[in-house]
Amino acid sequence: MHTVVVGTSGVTASDVLAVAREGARIELSGEAVAALAAAREIVEALAAKPEPVYGVSTGFGALATRHISPELRAQLQRNIVRSHAAGMGPRVEREVVRALMFLRLKTVCSGHTGVRPEVAQTMADILNAGITPVVHEYGSLGCSGDLAPLSHCALTLMGEGDAEGPDGVVRPAGELLAEAGITPVELREKEGLALLNGTDGMLGMLVMALADLETLYKSADVAAALSLEALLGTDKVLAPELHAIRPHPGQSASAANMLAVLKGSELTGHHQDGAPRVQDAYSVRCAPQVAGAGRDTLAHARTVAERELASAVDNPVVLPDGRVESNGNFHGAPVAYVLDFLAIAAADLGSIAERRTDRLLDKNRSHGLPPFLADDAGVDSGLMIAQYTQAALVSEMKRLAVPASADSIPSSAMQEDHVSMGWSAARKLRTSVDNLTRIVAIELYAATRAIELREGLTPAPASRAVIDAVRAAGVQGPGPDRFLAPDLAAADAFVRAGGVVAAVEPVTGPLA
Repeated sequence: MHTVVVGTSGVTASDVLAVAREGARIELSGEAVAALAAAREIVEALAAKPEPVYGVSTGFGALATRHISPELRAQLQRNIVRSHAAGMGPRVEREVVRALMFLRLKTVCSGHTGVRPEVAQTMADILNAGITPVVHEYGSLGCSGDLAPLSHCALTLMGEGDAEGPDGVVRPAGELLAEAGITPVELREKEGLALLNGTDGMLGMLVMALADLETLYKSADVAAALSLEALLGTDKVLAPELHAIRPHPGQSASAANMLAVLKGSELTGHHQDGAPRVQDAYSVRCAPQVAGAGRDTLAHARTVAERELASAVDNPVVLPDGRVESNGNFHGAPVAYVLDFLAIAAADLGSIAERRTDRLLDKNRSHGLPPFLADDAGVDSGLMIAQYTQAALVSEMKRLAVPASADSIPSSAMQEDHVSMGWSAARKLRTSVDNLTRIVAIELYAATRAIELREGLTPAPASRAVIDAVRAAGVQGPGPDRFLAPDLAAADAFVRAGGVVAAVEPVTGPLA
């Protein structure tokens, strides 16, 4: 099994995906263990002094003015975890929790938190044992970190609360740790606080969304190309010289992808209605501009994610010169903004895809295709209600595009009076990505059927490869009405698994 080594300088997006989705094992580097030990010495020296130090010998948040005596400090660290593990609602997905834990471990290993090496090792051991804390949907405001979600993870570290075992069964965490031979951690000064103060949940969801959207944007380019082909549109608008004079990188990449898919098509540029079109509709002609803007949004979000992956987010932090300083680096604004931005871009991509699907189904705008791509229109309804489903998904995506990060609600007796809502932005983006996958699948379903109904005209070799792959995946072609939901589910699974890109690239070469 692949092993991810965690050092002091952060991790990569591929590391996060390997741990969260593929169950990669984790090892701590010697450099990380040494940095952990050095920072711990600083914290213990400060703990021995009579002067109060935030997070070491004081309370937290609005209670930071109270000095905590040495005999109460272990209890203080236990209490912050127990009291902050106040999440409610459904459980979040296993991959999200694994990403959350791994990213907190990343910051712990930076040597800026003051956590003991054995605490970090126990975090790695829990992940390696396939034990996943139960984390709930609600509880994070995205400031002072994803407090409640991280607290539920820290609770498992202490052998308390509930967790899911490697067999998928939820049981008391103490039992699971015992079976795995893991000794629960007795937290010391600052350690409870250090396990809770991070943007790890929202960052983990951002990293996974970026990976999913990268494939989805390529799939959307392919679906748009097939729709253009099915509508007998012109591929002249995809010429690289047209996009070079408006040099947005994403736009050029999307146009190049569509042009590669359409190479060799006999359908593009034909007109069967006796009235040649000077221009195709915006949803067809402007496909690279809309998808391209989304691609550039992905690039910006990826830059933010890379910076955050290289960060040590905690409060207070241990600095190389031995100071332990309070700070505001736990605020989730940088991550929250791009999570919302991605939801906006995804909603627009879904919206333009739905418009092309609707055009394919409308006999007045499809240039010779049967109404709703039906076998016997009137007797058969064809894909009429598939477009309704797509429209419902688009409508929800528009609602989900309302930014969470524009909201703030004060907490902790006005000490934490401006929060990011980044966790909420991440949660709604996950729904948006799921919906966009379904929307692209429905356009692909309609476009492949429409191309097959263009008898006498040969589609591009890449289009033919997609059609063949879709049919092999269990998505049926034209014919009389049938139970449609299984076809749509098969198309969704095909897109979700990266089947579109896998089918096209052997013909076109790698897509941009």
